[in-house]
Order: sequence, then structure tokens, then C-alpha cells
Amino acid sequence: MRKAHVWTLVGLLALAVVASSLKAKEPAPKKPNLGMLRHVVLFKFKEGTSPAALRKIEEGFRALPSKVPQVADFEWGTNNSPEGLDDGFTHCFLVTFHDEAGRAAYLPHPAHQEFVALLKPHLEKALVIDYVAKE
Repeated sequence: MRKAHVWTLVGLLALAVVASSLKAKEPAPKKPNLGMLRHVVLFKFKEGTSPAALRKIEEGFRALPSKVPQVADFEWGTNNSPEGLDDGFTHCFLVTFHDEAGRAAYLPHPAHQEFVALLKPHLEKALVIDYVAKE
């Protein structure tokens, strides 16, 4: 009886080893959408801009991807760099387009223009950089 228990344990151990070697490997990290056009927008707001106004601006920008079909991807955040090199810019928005034609349709789009009108009274300075994603 004791031999049977030993062989059962050996068999279970062998199954565990085989199962762990067959376990699906984690997928490689997703590469950025190479070749796509990135539209980086940084905002510096006027002194005294209220938190409520900032929330409205953030919500307005975040709504653009659902209103402008040419937006392929979107993300945003507020500065948290400890380096002190932000020059007062607090908000970063990254809008991705498949190509320059997508950006060309986005810039004059009524939803984008409506957002710009909401933003302008509070904006001290904007910095925009567009580039094509490369590896």
C-alpha cells in the first residue's frame, strides 16, 4: 500500500511539473501603435482658475474621443514630476490618430472647437507637439 502512495505522489509531482511548463506565458508588452500620429497637448492655466473650472475642462477634453471618430486613442493626466521642470504646465493630454488626415479632421471639428471655446478663458499657455510614433 505504501508503494502505491509513493507512486501516486510521484505521478502528481510529474503532472505539476508538466502543467507548469505548459502554462501560458505572459504576453509580451504591447508596443505602442507605431506609425500613428501622436498629438501631445500641455496646458498651463491662469492663476485663480477654480477647481470646478479645471474639472469642466478635463471632462470636456475627455469627451472628445466619443464625439470625434478620428481619435484612435486618448489618455491624459496631471503633472506629478518631482523635477520642477514643468514651467507651470499642469495637464497633459495625448490624442492618437491613425494618420495626419485624422488630425486634419479633428482640429476644425465642431466638438473640438466647442472645447477650445470652453478652455480659452482659463488658459495661460498651451504647448502642442505632434509626432509619428517610432520604436
